[in-house]
Amino acid sequence: MTYARTSWRENAACRSTDAEELFADSATQNRAKAVCAGCPVRAECLAEALDNRMEFGLWGGMTERERRALLRRRPDVESWRQVLEIAHYEHDRPRRPRAC
Repeated sequence: MTYARTSWRENAACRSTDAEELFADSATQNRAKAVCAGCPVRAECLAEALDNRMEFGLWGGMTERERRALLRRRPDVESWRQVLEIAHYEHDRPRRPRAC
């Protein structure tokens, strides 16, 4: 994650989207999720929502219901930002070839 903590919003794909779309009802949430799909700061957005227990709206591509379920599954997590940064690092880390 290369964006400064305070400036991730400036790089968000939704910055020019009508805020009402991000607080949509379930019928229109898929359209709102499409905005998040290619967002370069999606993980930062999601981490902020999870760390601050945002109750409403679409954050980081997850609905409030999806975030609540994740928080229930992982009540031990103190910093979602740290969890997502580690996951990002693990995902991008070069893989060593397995020995046969």
